Amino acid sequence: MASDGARKQFWKRSNSKVPGSIQHVYGAQHPPFDPLLHGTLLKAAPKAPTTPVKAKRVSTFQEFESNTSDAWDAGEDDDGLLAMAAESLNSDVVMETANRVLRNHSERQERHKRWEAPGPEQKSKPSAEPPPVPSGDLRLVKSVSESHTSCPAEELRKLSWSGIPKPVRPITWKLLSGYLPANVDRRPATLQRKQKEYFAFIEHYYDSRNDDVHQDTYRQIHIDIPRMSPEALILQPKVTEIFERILFIWAIRHPASGYVQGINDLVTPFFVVFMCEHIEEEEVDAADVSRVPADVLRNVEADTYWCMSKLLDGIQDNYTFAQPGIQMKVKMLEELVSRIDEPVHRHLEQHEVRYLQFAFRWMNNLLMREVPLRCTVRLWDTYQSEPDGFSHFHLYVCAAFLVRWRKEILEERDFQELLLFLQNLPTAHWGDEDISLLLAEAYRLKFAFADAPNHYKK
Repeated sequence: MASDGARKQFWKRSNSKVPGSIQHVYGAQHPPFDPLLHGTLLKAAPKAPTTPVKAKRVSTFQEFESNTSDAWDAGEDDDGLLAMAAESLNSDVVMETANRVLRNHSERQERHKRWEAPGPEQKSKPSAEPPPVPSGDLRLVKSVSESHTSCPAEELRKLSWSGIPKPVRPITWKLLSGYLPANVDRRPATLQRKQKEYFAFIEHYYDSRNDDVHQDTYRQIHIDIPRMSPEALILQPKVTEIFERILFIWAIRHPASGYVQGINDLVTPFFVVFMCEHIEEEEVDAADVSRVPADVLRNVEADTYWCMSKLLDGIQDNYTFAQPGIQMKVKMLEELVSRIDEPVHRHLEQHEVRYLQFAFRWMNNLLMREVPLRCTVRLWDTYQSEPDGFSHFHLYVCAAFLVRWRKEILEERDFQELLLFLQNLPTAHWGDEDISLLLAEAYRLKFAFADAPNHYKK
């Protein structure tokens, strides 16, 4: 067993704060705005109704709510779920999942078919330790209410690790991010309060976007949004305006970083997932947002802002001056790959390919530019289920992602061709199965290396 001293080394996760001496990048000249000190703004803000849920999509998630809402004290603060997030994922269950995926891919396919057409005997058997469930099955959440667990939040995280069913993904993401309180009775009031707070920020700050001190920030945001994907969604005027407001307000309220390119991509998954509640189309990518009621769009905008803020709270050092968080993570990735696949590492080194040349974007955009949006959403199901998923676990996902292409990498003998390949990996046709395999390998790496400092000693 490693000593306490040995654990305080390069691979241990850091919870250090951003030094106060870091220079500001774009934006945030105002101090953080407290709506409680600006009562008139809150009164002026239009009343925002709580986000409606489609009545026709009746699922067993209501059973989960009714059976677990009393597990939290009614007086807990809104960040109670964040404390629960610090608890470790049930490693035995997830390791079993990872091994099963890696052992026999065809078994997973057969299991998928059986879940799509379950027999009566399957419905009657609750399971406290459910197998990996395909992301289209609503009974995933039902098993939470059927199992007698002392920690529903931990159970929800365990189930979400293998993928969240689309109909309950919006509310599950809000729960896992810590934005939505676990107690059902407190959710409407919390949503209404946070939505009012966000639009109070808009009223207080947004008109300053063309001021001399903020115009560079706003101009950069305005330039970056049309470059995002999916274009059919992002380039709709209403969506463009929503993204501009979200990014500008976040920059104003976070002076340590302000707006940095890359943050804009992190808005999209939340917006798309939350829009799924209100759009009939199978894919939101090209949906006509102009048909969505204005009050619904307001709610989605506010929810997107707060959930994105929760995510960025854990990785803000990625975007402060000189982006030290990314620099450190790329170095850690290089060190990890040198241990798990020395031939790949040596091949990159011999051809003078630097990890920063391809992995900087992997960290800056959380692989969003490397895989299709549908894969990002599935990836984020797991990231939000893992403690420090967007910061710590993402490192292992990147390592698994690089090694996934070892055959192609080792075949390339030219610097330019090698770098072009790494910057344009062929993932256009990837789906949930590819992401599941990637996550399983990433978990195996984390299980083997995260708490084993001796593995990193030469």
